[in-house]
Amino acid sequence: MISVFENIGIFFLAFFEATGTWFTMLWRTATWAIRPPFEGREWMRQMVRLGVDSIPVVFLTTMFTGMVMALQTFNGFQRVHAENFVGSVVALSILRELSPVLVGLMVTGRVGSSMAAEIGTMRVTEQIDALKALATDPVQYLFVPRVIAGIVMLPLLTILGDALGVWGGYLVAVRLMGANPVVYQSNTFQFLDVNDLWSGIVKSAVFGLILTLTGCVRGYYTTGGAEGVGKATTSAVVTASVIILLADFFLTKLLF
Repeated sequence: MISVFENIGIFFLAFFEATGTWFTMLWRTATWAIRPPFEGREWMRQMVRLGVDSIPVVFLTTMFTGMVMALQTFNGFQRVHAENFVGSVVALSILRELSPVLVGLMVTGRVGSSMAAEIGTMRVTEQIDALKALATDPVQYLFVPRVIAGIVMLPLLTILGDALGVWGGYLVAVRLMGANPVVYQSNTFQFLDVNDLWSGIVKSAVFGLILTLTGCVRGYYTTGGAEGVGKATTSAVVTASVIILLADFFLTKLLF
């Protein structure tokens, strides 16, 4: 019985320690982001790596999500003769929720894991210690460009995902299910508000911060050689994904 309570206590201590470490590195990243020197070329390289290179997976994920959403919604609404509102449901779902969350999770799996692996490898091969010996702060050199790239590029990917999701829903509803194209387009934008688009952009910016910083932190505190790098990579993806889903609930409550 005592061991059970000990394990619970150890879990909560580890949780609070990890939370404190995350926010400490967030503060250090924020302070270094506004201090020179500014590595503009590295910032652009990370933006291309996180944003441009993620376009194919975002394209497939959001477009087919919109298509499936339209297919399921049309079949359900047809039973109550409300198929004219399929466009509204698809557009609101994509803009408010599906696009930012799916883009965040996909980029976490693709980029967050590679960041953890890259920085973790630098840690176990003592390259981070070499940076300190050269009077270069690892947070400024490694964290800031990646976090800036996540905050800037994820909203752009989400906007792309919004357009692709709505377009995919249009293709299925109009071309496949035979919906009236004029009515579908009219209802798609009739009930949309600027806040619907803005809330998705705000969410995606927060998700970009979460996935990049989590990957960097997990990699930075890697121990145990190659095995530790593998564990850090897995932990970065799982942790960032869970935090994104939790943050999504609180952001939705705050924004609506």
